[in-house]
Amino acid sequence: MLKRPQYIVLGLVVLLTLVVLNLPAQTAIRLKLAVGGLFLPLFGLAGAGQQTAAKATDAILPRAELARQNESLRRENQQLRLQAMQAEETARENDRLRQLFQWQQQSRWKTRLKLARVILRDPANWWRTVQIDLGSRDGVRTNVTVLTTDGLVGRVNSVSLTRSQVVLIGDPNCKVAALVENETRDTGVIGAGGPFDNSLVELSYLSRRTNLKPGQNVVTSGLGEIFPAGIPIGKIVDSRPVEYGLYTEARVKLAANLSGLEEVWVLLP
Repeated sequence: MLKRPQYIVLGLVVLLTLVVLNLPAQTAIRLKLAVGGLFLPLFGLAGAGQQTAAKATDAILPRAELARQNESLRRENQQLRLQAMQAEETARENDRLRQLFQWQQQSRWKTRLKLARVILRDPANWWRTVQIDLGSRDGVRTNVTVLTTDGLVGRVNSVSLTRSQVVLIGDPNCKVAALVENETRDTGVIGAGGPFDNSLVELSYLSRRTNLKPGQNVVTSGLGEIFPAGIPIGKIVDSRPVEYGLYTEARVKLAANLSGLEEVWVLLP
């Protein structure tokens, strides 16, 4: 059985309900909006809390899954770096080949030049021989001239069907008749180079009255019927009298970089 205070509360609720029901329409709407405005923030906070909790639950992944994703990203990054390196190397090779063929079109021997790739070096011979990927089936013969866009490289020493061995300038087996582009047009013979620096060679049997100066150009003279005349060899570094002053010997800095050969031109007969 209800107590007196409870009857009073119940009566107030009933009275309030009757009053609300009998209110004019506009007044009832305003009352509802006011009540809703009081409780709406609480509903919003509850909804935001539920969404945040759901997002946090989605963001928390097992440690194994995170490790797997990290490894996948690492491998993908490595693949992208390798692809970038390959693209850069391809671009450099394309630029180099473009320059080579432009030089060929300007060369006086352009119809006889054939491009070859260096495929093997011989470290046991102080880097004085290389092998190229052209052979007898390509028209290569022994003693034909090998050069780059910078200057003389050497001559073909032996030939097989698909490859050839090139002996480089500076090797004792690759003598070159040379000419100094000075006023006296001095001639001599390029012989062996030093054992440690293959960019320097000796130019011997020059006249004792020759007037050599550092920086003077040295080219092939055309004597000896192996190397055509006018191929750049290098530049004079210094000179000295030898054999009691009977003749002069000079050191020549080679124009072609023999240590960095990748492609060479073969001057076919």
